Amino acid sequence: MRFRRSVVLTALAFMLVGCGVGVRPTGVIDAGEPASGLTRGKRLYYASDTGLRAVPLLDRQNDTLDAVMKLLAQGPTAAERREGLTTLLHAPSGYTVTGDGPRVTVELEGPYWAQTRDQATGQLVCTLASFQSVREAAVRAEDVEVTISPGEGPELGPLRCAEYLDR
Repeated sequence: MRFRRSVVLTALAFMLVGCGVGVRPTGVIDAGEPASGLTRGKRLYYASDTGLRAVPLLDRQNDTLDAVMKLLAQGPTAAERREGLTTLLHAPSGYTVTGDGPRVTVELEGPYWAQTRDQATGQLVCTLASFQSVREAAVRAEDVEVTISPGEGPELGPLRCAEYLDR
C-alpha cells in the first residue's frame, strides 16, 4: 500500500511539472487605486480630487461617535495629505452624536456648515456609518442612516454613505 501511494504521488508530480503547471515568478502588478467603497472596520473618510477615500484606523482606540467627529475634524496625517487627502469639515462648536442600530443622529447647537450633497457631508456620513457598523456588529455600514439636526435650519437626512461614493 505504501509503495502504491508513493508511485501515485510521484506520477502526479511528474504530470504537473510536465504540463507546465507550477508557480512562475511575476513582476509587480499594478492593481490601481485603493478601495473607496464601504468596508467593515473603523475608517475615516477624507476628501480628494477623485472623491471620498477611506483610511483605516489601525492604531487608535476610538469607540465613541463623538471621538470620531473630533478625529475627522483634525484631518489626515502628513502622509495622507501627501497622497492628496484633506478634510472639508470644520469642528462644530457644540454637538452630540448618538447611534442606535442602523440610525445615527448628529445634533448641532448651531447651523450646519456644509451642503447636503457635498464631500464634507459625505465625509461625515460615511465615517459615522463605518464606526456605527463596528459598534453594532449586526449592522452593515451600507444600512446606516445618518440624520444631521442643526440648531438652526432644516434637518438633513436620513443620509446613506452610498449616496456619496463614486461621484
